[in-house]
Amino acid sequence: MTRSLRVAVVGAGPAGIYAADILTKSDVEVSVDLFERMPAPYGLIRYGVAPDHPRIKGIVNALQKILDRDGVRFFGNVEYGVDLKLDDLRHFYDAIVFSTGAEKDRPLDLPGIDLPGSYGAADFVSWYDGHPDVPRTWPLDARQVAVLGVGNVALDVARVLAKTADELLTTEIPDNVHAGLKASPVTDVHVFGRRGPAQAKFTPLELRELDHSPNVEVIVHPEGIDFDAASMAAIRSNKQVEMVVKTLQEWAIRDPGSRPRRLHLHFLEAPVAIEGENKVELLRTERMELTGDGNVRGTGEFTDWPVQAVYRAVGYLSTHLSDLPFDHVSGTVPHQAGRVLDLDEQHIPGVYVTGWIKRGPIGLIGHTKGDALETVTSLLADAEHRATDATPEAVVRFLEQRAIPFTTNEGWLKLDAHEKALGTAQGRDRIKVVDRDEMTGISRS
Repeated sequence: MTRSLRVAVVGAGPAGIYAADILTKSDVEVSVDLFERMPAPYGLIRYGVAPDHPRIKGIVNALQKILDRDGVRFFGNVEYGVDLKLDDLRHFYDAIVFSTGAEKDRPLDLPGIDLPGSYGAADFVSWYDGHPDVPRTWPLDARQVAVLGVGNVALDVARVLAKTADELLTTEIPDNVHAGLKASPVTDVHVFGRRGPAQAKFTPLELRELDHSPNVEVIVHPEGIDFDAASMAAIRSNKQVEMVVKTLQEWAIRDPGSRPRRLHLHFLEAPVAIEGENKVELLRTERMELTGDGNVRGTGEFTDWPVQAVYRAVGYLSTHLSDLPFDHVSGTVPHQAGRVLDLDEQHIPGVYVTGWIKRGPIGLIGHTKGDALETVTSLLADAEHRATDATPEAVVRFLEQRAIPFTTNEGWLKLDAHEKALGTAQGRDRIKVVDRDEMTGISRS
């Protein structure tokens, strides 16, 4: 080869950085440029993981080593479809990998879902994680709150809502988030799952963390602890399911304590309607029963829960990317082993996907490594020199000519040091900078 293969990766979350890692470790000489619409890298780790999960954020240390590698460059504050298009990327790169993830809330067809006081979990997560593109305030005025869903995001949302704000002062939460949570009058947070405990999607570690707060009493309502044949099979065959069920059973039979706030877990309760005059006033659920195969059916028994806010945590959804096909049902880009397919199911040369935009928002962060390996294997098998101008300086000139205030890995390290210094001054590991212009200014200083 007369020159290295030039690859652009759009999206610098774990999926994109893992793709860069595998590419630069391959036997082919490859240089990778990562484009990210945020001024900082790491995607969902920075803006989707609850601030009281420092060990999960420890993955950042490994990802940073990849960004520091020769042959890898980071271009932050550059938005695909706005600052550059697919044709632009094709001009500078032989192949493009899209790893833009999923950060929108999946809709829920429920009467009253649009009432004031009904929120998407992803929007709330973006607020408490200091996402630069969301409002700085959040309406935390409910005493009783419902969270719909039994995945890890639902538990994160419930835990952050239920904890006292001062418990989070050891984390990187921004000052505006601490102030908002400090003023919250919440006393009870109810988490609802339409199926049984053996069908819950959270991990044992996430579940057990609920019980660590000295201010939050975790209450499992025993009427939802039920199992059918499929449930018992899942418990016997899956260690994680067994651990989750064991913990829930133990909590269901213990005597409640006297901590000032309560986090309730309800199983076999399906939301059927949200009601209120001009805002959320109650959630109606239907009691469900297991049918033997892990599914459920309604019993016709309904309960009204007096809540003033409802958070739906029923899944994330990817955004349609310009100039790419999109399956609006699955929320993914059609592909075959990572190769993006057009409407005729033919591979679009040089265009690939990895991560949640490829397989949907399921699985843990580590699962993106397998996605990336499959995609990179396809890319290297197809490798051709397609770029019109593959010199590394060409894309830099392009961004500068368009007056795009992009950030770099060096700039991110400046911002990283600045946030850590802010934290040190208050005895914390970090305080996150929220404002986009401030983030960009520090990075480009």
